[in-house]
Amino acid sequence: MANLNIPSTRDRTLDAFKGKMVGGGARPNLFECELFFPDDAIPVDSSKDEIADKSRFLVKAAQLPASVIANIDIPFRGRIFKVAGDRTIEPWSITIINDEDFRIRKAMEEWVDLIAKLENNLGATDPSAYMVNAKVFQLGRGATQSSQTNAGDRNSVLREYEFIDIFPTSVSSIDLSYDSSDTIEEFTVDFQVQSFAFVDAGGPNG
Repeated sequence: MANLNIPSTRDRTLDAFKGKMVGGGARPNLFECELFFPDDAIPVDSSKDEIADKSRFLVKAAQLPASVIANIDIPFRGRIFKVAGDRTIEPWSITIINDEDFRIRKAMEEWVDLIAKLENNLGATDPSAYMVNAKVFQLGRGATQSSQTNAGDRNSVLREYEFIDIFPTSVSSIDLSYDSSDTIEEFTVDFQVQSFAFVDAGGPNG
């Protein structure tokens, strides 16, 4: 009889599982985004720092970036040999709560208009004029990573991602209706991304 290499399950207990679940698990609702805009996309009644600060509160949904490597299929005698191809960067989407000053919404519309005007399709041709960076911070529940107390007054930053040279390709519509009650407007923005960088932060969120 074959000797099956069956792993032991005697240590697969709740206590063992608890020991592997560092910090109780990362929470998808503990995050923060920081958006920046090209200088020519800032509305006249706003400043770059002001909109960046608002984005930390009003970006209600985002993603940590995916890592994707395409494969190259090479046929060989009826079989397919797969080798690694080029790495690709997926688009990045965020959802933004719209408040009554419309500052983030206006900045997004000005950004798209900077790239291509509606009336004549003129737009900035220098990529540095319409591409900027943005950041996403994954936060922890404690003031330090794997905190064992509730001491402190700020969430720790578990990991930081910086999206490099992004620009919007879609700013969604906002649906209006007499039937909508007890809701707040929101809209989504899709960005193209050239690259991203990441860092294990592990420190307090400034």
